[in-house]
Amino acid sequence: MLLERSQRLQYLTRFREWVMNPIQREDALREMQAALLVHLNDPRRGLQTRPGERTLLAHLVECGQLLHSFVPGDRALISQVVGTLAHGMQKDLTRFPGHTIRAGGGPADAPPEPTQHLASLTTLDELDQYTYDAAGCVGDFWTRLMCAHRAALRAWDVEAMATVGIRFGKGLQLTNVLRDLATDLRRGRCYIPTALLEPAGLRPADLLDPATLPKLRPVLTRLLRAALEHLDQGWLYTMAIPRREVRLRLACAWPILFAVKTLQRVSVSPSLLDPGVTLKMTRGEVYRIMALTTGVLGCGRLLTSYYGHLRKRVAC
Repeated sequence: MLLERSQRLQYLTRFREWVMNPIQREDALREMQAALLVHLNDPRRGLQTRPGERTLLAHLVECGQLLHSFVPGDRALISQVVGTLAHGMQKDLTRFPGHTIRAGGGPADAPPEPTQHLASLTTLDELDQYTYDAAGCVGDFWTRLMCAHRAALRAWDVEAMATVGIRFGKGLQLTNVLRDLATDLRRGRCYIPTALLEPAGLRPADLLDPATLPKLRPVLTRLLRAALEHLDQGWLYTMAIPRREVRLRLACAWPILFAVKTLQRVSVSPSLLDPGVTLKMTRGEVYRIMALTTGVLGCGRLLTSYYGHLRKRVAC
């Protein structure tokens, strides 16, 4: 559903007000649902909405009622993580202009023009905060929720493991940043900070030219190593899960293995800056990893050996 950036910010603000205080701000949820349903019923906009999004928005108040059904501790964790995710979205909408950049430099619905609409993060701290807002906070949430409900994890140091869980999430999100670099640039978003680009003699706009890739390689190498360091922590987290917690181990192991496989593609791709090239794993690769690891899930040594095998194939 295509909404003006100001409208998206308004609805995100209202949604965050509700999720951080769902009992007293239920009015905000109802008002937002009513406003969004107007857009859903507008044939010029509604047809642009994915079916899943339409269903979710149409049942937004029921989602609120579901949140109320959780015990207070779980409800507080859910409110906190969803509030953080929404706040991250607000920052993204504020930081980035929201225009799609064509190869010529202009928005998709306008003639090519200079790339004044392409915005970038400035510092590594901003990138780190972005990866926390988008996924690191989920690692914290997941750890606290699992420790509260899984008897096998009661021996964990919750605070220490939540910190590792944050690194886990940051590694997954940094992988997404590198995989989606070309697409994000065309959307006016450069998540590679200028603090890394400028020493390499690059500006964000330079990355719109696929021929810039060789010059960008040293920057990519640094970010690939950072992503791997985060994922290494995620792997330690996964191996700390007792073997009898089969589904929990798989829920952590598979995303890490998929991420490392994606980083391997990113590290060797000659077309990383070409938005027409997809770097996602194939369905066959996904199924192969799932099949190889399911049978050895109880053996941490074999699993770690396989992780190391994939990790070594990342060229950095």
